Amino acid sequence: MVLDLSTELIQATVQLEQPLGNGTRTVGTGFLISAPSSDGNPRTLLVTANHVLEKMPGKDAQIGYRIANADGSWSYSPQPLRIRDSVGHELWTHHPSRDVAVIAVTAPAAFAKAAIPIDYLAGDETFSKYSVGAGDEMMALGFPRGLAANPAGFPILRSGRVASFPVAPARIFPTFLLDFAVFPGNSGGPVFISDQSHRRRGADRPSQDFEFIAGLLTQEVELNSERLEIGIVTHAQYIRETIARVSDPAAPVTIAESQSGMSGGTAASAEEAAAAE
Repeated sequence: MVLDLSTELIQATVQLEQPLGNGTRTVGTGFLISAPSSDGNPRTLLVTANHVLEKMPGKDAQIGYRIANADGSWSYSPQPLRIRDSVGHELWTHHPSRDVAVIAVTAPAAFAKAAIPIDYLAGDETFSKYSVGAGDEMMALGFPRGLAANPAGFPILRSGRVASFPVAPARIFPTFLLDFAVFPGNSGGPVFISDQSHRRRGADRPSQDFEFIAGLLTQEVELNSERLEIGIVTHAQYIRETIARVSDPAAPVTIAESQSGMSGGTAASAEEAAAAE
């Protein structure tokens, strides 16, 4: 099945929020993936950054569904999403080493239909096959500072170029950098390639267009309280592994290999700077 991934991901991306009781709220972004359960039954999963759900202390978050009306208009219709049980235990599954969370949801029929097939999540072989690297343009969807593109609650679509090298394999480089300004509320949003016309073309690249989800936005880079307008993207491979653990908590995962033993030591990295904030 071939998708117009930009349009389809806009439909599948939702705002997540939880009021904090003092006039403020915590906000993040999530997107829906269609991944059959182990018995083959259809299943809709919400993917986001683990820290988005961790920062929501209450039992219920709100997931920002949108309803298409008969006259062509849209209505914003947030609905409760139970994220903790009665004693406060987390109901979502998170990756043991990366900032990725997945939770099964019962979505309205239109949203379940809009969920992106799991096959669109990239793996190391995807980056290699299409020679994805520094300078390639990727798109990102999210709700910066809780703002939507319009009153219907659609996400804001932006773009940036891959700002790091190398970008794979994930076991050595579990994240890569994207050159665009990131704000609270963007975390958990999908990062993807949707149109080859936006990319550098090389003789060794396939001539046909291709589309895939490269990962999800998990951090912004700040150093000494200065925003560097760089986003950190966690590879989609870790989303796949987290999805596998929804059904089987013992499913294998990739643990990033340490580079501390490299000759000459290691440089200060953007990911380490962001993690230290």
